[in-house]
Amino acid sequence: MKYKLYTTSQKAWDGMFKAIGAAKKTIYIEMYIFLDDTQATHNFLGLLKEKAQAGLEVVVVADAYGSKSLRAGAAEELRAAGVEFIYFSHWLKHTHRKILIIDNQVAFIGGVNIKEKIRNWRDVQLKITGQIVGPLVKSFAYSYKMVGGKKESILQYSRRPLSQKIKSWVTDNFSTTSKKYFLNNYYQERIKGAQKLIQIVTPYLLPPRWFLVLLDDACRRGVRVEIIIPNDTDVKPLNKVNYLNACRLSEFGVKFYLMPMMNHAKLMLIDAAEGVIGSQNMDVLSFNWNIEAGVFFRQKDLVNDLGKIIEKWKEESVQFTASIRKIRWTDRILITIFKIFYPIF
Repeated sequence: MKYKLYTTSQKAWDGMFKAIGAAKKTIYIEMYIFLDDTQATHNFLGLLKEKAQAGLEVVVVADAYGSKSLRAGAAEELRAAGVEFIYFSHWLKHTHRKILIIDNQVAFIGGVNIKEKIRNWRDVQLKITGQIVGPLVKSFAYSYKMVGGKKESILQYSRRPLSQKIKSWVTDNFSTTSKKYFLNNYYQERIKGAQKLIQIVTPYLLPPRWFLVLLDDACRRGVRVEIIIPNDTDVKPLNKVNYLNACRLSEFGVKFYLMPMMNHAKLMLIDAAEGVIGSQNMDVLSFNWNIEAGVFFRQKDLVNDLGKIIEKWKEESVQFTASIRKIRWTDRILITIFKIFYPIF
């Protein structure tokens, strides 16, 4: 698998914009936040309209909630140009994925949305080429089908068998996904099987109970567990939740690193030998409700490159110390309240 890693939203936009401009046949986008306020430097909507008018098959699936701030009339402008623009709107579910697929040969996947506010955020977006794009096209076809898409040119991929010889694979959480590649199962099996080191980067730390239990068990087995979170997130109420869960997990032995800037990346490395990059936060929404996708891999050079990024971010961070993680009596009351009204906490 050939790849390229981007570590900020703007760098990812550069790569995505260039890839869209070079597209020859098809452009498929599935995005949680898809807005048009980046047009000063990255006019994605204008470029997509140009490509559709040039005869390319352009399909955009945007989450109705995440993209609610899209300029009024923008969707109709895209449709008028020939873009098939569909909102993903399901009760209690959102597509939280950030996927771009070009000509079924090049794909981008990770945590990067399209929104001006996030331009300078730290994040990870992975550009991939090779056989791994096939499973991602198949996964996109399922999303497209869920929102009522009718084009057989896309739906056909949801029915195609895939080669089992692919070394890397796509994990998602559709009901049709095999147990082996189901997102929750992947995380559970990899954490259980870790022998030396688990490294996680997530902006929001509100995991389900099973995730907390598995990390506790890993620490008891002597596995070093490191988690990087931002000191201050874009969702202010979650700062307290991040802090409380960091306090609790620190008591188990988990090592936390607080980044001074917003880091929106979602990734995990196991024993410096296997990794996963995707859209999934370490929270109950990603594991229980949202539609997510990730790519897991054992490719040595990619694992090493990702490990270097994590080490660089650790150097930029402040480690959670004993004085920082001391839980006050008011925090313990808050945790008790959470447990009563939110049993998975």
